[in-house]
Amino acid sequence: MLDSNLKTQLKAYLEKVDAPIEITASIDESDSSLLNKSREMLALLDDIASLSSKISVREDADADVRKPSFAITRADANMGIRFAGIPMGHEFTSLVLALLQASGYPPKVDASVIEQIRALPGDYHFETFVSLSCQTCPEVVQALNLMAVVNSKITHTMIDGALFQDEVNERQILSVPSVFLNGVQFGQGRMTIEEIIAKLDKNSAARETEKLKQKEVFDVLVVGGGPAGAAAAIYAARKGIHTGVVAERFGGQVLDTMAIENFISVKETEGPKLAMALEQHVKEYEVDVMNLQRGAKLIPANESQSGLIEVQLESGATLRSKSVVVATGARWREMNVPGEHKFRGRGVAYCPHCDGPLFKGKRVAVIGGGNSGVEAAIDLANIVSHVTLLEFDSKLRADAVLQRKLFSLPNVTVITSALSTEVTGTDKVNGLSYTDRGSDTSHHVELEGIFVQIGLLPNTDWLKGTVALSPRGEIEVDHRGQTSVDGVFAAGDVTTAPFKQIIIAMGEGAKAALGAFDHLIRTSAPAEAAAA
Repeated sequence: MLDSNLKTQLKAYLEKVDAPIEITASIDESDSSLLNKSREMLALLDDIASLSSKISVREDADADVRKPSFAITRADANMGIRFAGIPMGHEFTSLVLALLQASGYPPKVDASVIEQIRALPGDYHFETFVSLSCQTCPEVVQALNLMAVVNSKITHTMIDGALFQDEVNERQILSVPSVFLNGVQFGQGRMTIEEIIAKLDKNSAARETEKLKQKEVFDVLVVGGGPAGAAAAIYAARKGIHTGVVAERFGGQVLDTMAIENFISVKETEGPKLAMALEQHVKEYEVDVMNLQRGAKLIPANESQSGLIEVQLESGATLRSKSVVVATGARWREMNVPGEHKFRGRGVAYCPHCDGPLFKGKRVAVIGGGNSGVEAAIDLANIVSHVTLLEFDSKLRADAVLQRKLFSLPNVTVITSALSTEVTGTDKVNGLSYTDRGSDTSHHVELEGIFVQIGLLPNTDWLKGTVALSPRGEIEVDHRGQTSVDGVFAAGDVTTAPFKQIIIAMGEGAKAALGAFDHLIRTSAPAEAAAA
């Protein structure tokens, strides 16, 4: 099942297994359609067991659970970790971590988080439907597996949606990861362990808000945790000044990026890996990282009662700083047509890599004729029965090499000059209406899924009326990253800086931090001299 290179790597990890682990495999040889998958799963488990004397495998064909599946537990503990399917692809890391953590290997989370998990009241039975090509899913799977290790009243099952299609259809799952708690839908999409705990522990948000209110004044406060924000935080912290980062989710839009092949000196990587590396690098310095927080309003120093720049958060807390770097990035642009919000997660999707496998054999549409839209259509054509690509302009805007590939595919239809007008459906998507901009005629395409790929919108709604914005809503900055507000700098995709690229955002973040530091030197020196 595993090749020699992967076995060598895995063996090195399994040397960290601390206590004996037992894997219980549940198979059903009476179902011919799943027999091969059962054999593949057993081959994988046997390979794992052969690499460590502390791991054993036994079969339990009579267990009343999904088959094929397997549970992981430690001999002296009651744990509820189960994988329904074969956790390869992006989920292989989830499997390795589950083995290590179940054996007692310490997790890389704060002690306060562990205590919160242990203190959760009640019983929690989680199920997470994933696709093995989803790069978002492992974060959720790993968080819930860890919770099952820490708290014996928590169980978690990862379910490969492609393998258990009947259940996917029955529960009408059209987006991954989809998490169910005690049989009821709990959440969709990316969730950190802190977000999951916050949904379970209703008092955690209030406690965190009170903590934030007690924060001391920052020298530099970075709002945003993407590449630009991470770079700004590192450059500010290296100057030895009090630095904070407040972010809705560390990593930002990078977390939703599949392949990164143009990051200089790194031949190729994936968004979640880069996001994790960014956060780890930031935490190497004395940076106060405040996650799960979103900016609501910025108050310039000359308008605030404190005489400092204030950032009001949606949680109700207010942070004060001598300078601010805004690096809130951008979000997926929406079609803004009737039915889009109603059917989000029920046929309307924004990540073809994550949700594409759930539409195997179905008809889908891709909205957008740029590089991202054409790339999505090419990828989806290998999975679905037919792709209809709709572009608002009279021609596609993607690179020529991508267009040649697209037009070579037999199961793709391209429609240009198309204005999407409505997403239709009952309990889930069943079609898309559009207007031909040339003839002004209306049309309707019957399909089961719609992937929106029409670019990004800057996250500046909370700044309107405070800093100068371009007609496109981007923050206007000068060559130092300075905005129209004294002491407020900005960097990355949220600004007017051209060419929205990760490496450019990092450079802009560093520049904005240096600009903020220069501002602090120039504005604090006279006051300090007068005080002396």
